[in-house]
Amino acid sequence: MTPAFYNIERTVYQKKYPSFDYASVIPVITEGSEWARGTLFRSSDAAGKAEFLSGKGFDMPYADVTRDQFLKAFELAGIGYEWSLEEINVAAAEGRQLGDEKGQGARRIAEQFLWGVAMTGTGEKGWTGLVNDTNVTATTAPADGTGSATTWASKTPTQVLRDFNALITNQYLGTAETAMADTVLLPWGVLNYMATTPIGDNADKTILTFLRENNAYTGETGLPLVIRSLRALNTAGASSSGRAVAYRRDPEVLRFHLPMPHKFLAPWQKGSMTYEVAGIMRTGGTEIRLPKEVRYLDGIS
Repeated sequence: MTPAFYNIERTVYQKKYPSFDYASVIPVITEGSEWARGTLFRSSDAAGKAEFLSGKGFDMPYADVTRDQFLKAFELAGIGYEWSLEEINVAAAEGRQLGDEKGQGARRIAEQFLWGVAMTGTGEKGWTGLVNDTNVTATTAPADGTGSATTWASKTPTQVLRDFNALITNQYLGTAETAMADTVLLPWGVLNYMATTPIGDNADKTILTFLRENNAYTGETGLPLVIRSLRALNTAGASSSGRAVAYRRDPEVLRFHLPMPHKFLAPWQKGSMTYEVAGIMRTGGTEIRLPKEVRYLDGIS
């Protein structure tokens, strides 16, 4: 019974959870059939070498093309909710609608599940994610901070700027100068340190504001570099250290396969006193197709 003499607030307060916005850091691909077994793509490359020839020679060098085929399987997952006959009839007797809290909760849990798959993959399916792909080159920050530490909080702003730009330029050089990272993700504590630590005596310019204006990517392209935090990086590095990720945010480089976003099926009576609303989704997880265009830097926190 509702206690007498109390004001009844209309708002039901739900527990707050962090954002599970994986689409802001990984291109999400929803194209194609929801029920496809997976996706197939092909890559090709030209091989050959030009050489000097004699005007009467018969040894003409030839170019050739190699072709490779890759498959990525999709898997089914789900989270739904149910109502009991008692809940339905009690609500009817009290003249109130059944709330949507269960549906909202299932939707949030689905997004939380997909966020985890996108970031770190799943051992059950043998998938890795954005922050732990074994095909991506991972290096450790130089140990020249206070007490030979690698963390950026132990280093001078000049050393942090050096490490940051080295992360971008190493990715650029690793692709034979064909592609440069346009996005850098950092642990929250590292980003906060950079955002609150001034450059020298200039209190109006922090490490972060300076880097947004002065970095290898912006200097080369004239475009702004995306620098943001990602909580999945707090312990993603070697020995559970903080990890930075630099990459070109493009579906050509990496993508999160989501042929079927989470959706609810029609309610059905699964028992004499229980009704179920199933929620299903299909995903192939994160696929880094061009691992050389992604780079990890460990030990920064």
